[in-house]
Amino acid sequence: MLTDALSYLNNSDDAWKTTILGGIFLLFSFLLLPLFLVWGYIVRVVDRTAHGDEEAPTFEDWGEMLVDGAKVGLILLAYALVPAVVGTVLVGGILLATGGEPGVLGIGALTISALLTLAVAIAAMYVAPAGIANFAAERRLGAGIDLEALRPTLRTGTYASAWLIALGIVIVGGFVSGVLAPIPFLGPVLGALVSFYALVAAYSVIGRTWGELHPVTLEQDGTESTGERPAV
Repeated sequence: MLTDALSYLNNSDDAWKTTILGGIFLLFSFLLLPLFLVWGYIVRVVDRTAHGDEEAPTFEDWGEMLVDGAKVGLILLAYALVPAVVGTVLVGGILLATGGEPGVLGIGALTISALLTLAVAIAAMYVAPAGIANFAAERRLGAGIDLEALRPTLRTGTYASAWLIALGIVIVGGFVSGVLAPIPFLGPVLGALVSFYALVAAYSVIGRTWGELHPVTLEQDGTESTGERPAV
């Protein structure tokens, strides 16, 4: 799976063009619209790989891609708010209870609060890719945060393994980008290209795994079937 992920973006006649565009968009992601285009592209990566299509998409249908990316942005914001709120409530409550001057017990409580917040943040990071995959499958904003629908997937060792592989790809990509960043002029651009490549590779893993756990077949009448058997 790792080898397929790292070579995924090359499965396109426009691989270089796509990588360059994606890198440029990431470089200017602070403008938000370019970032939405990147996430809209990721939605197509997840959707294609989930359906067994190994040809990497290109940047096209810009309007639709922008809308999908904006929706993913909202989904990611929702997951990011969870640890932020938990941390604010816990730390704020402790500081309020101690009058802003925590003693030994207060410092211990703050440490525990920080660890709990970190655990919640990791949990949110674990759920978010599955949420994006569910959104890619249904194209409903609510599908991205439907924890009831996501729970069976999140509990599988298959998803957990895929998530770790995807996380590893992103971490290595971030490390390489950091190494390249100090290079004058070209460093930030090369770093953005590597980051985009790593992000696409990571989500191709998520897409393939989603397709494995939620098989989709094309029926003779042209409709899609999930391939899931009814519960008995």
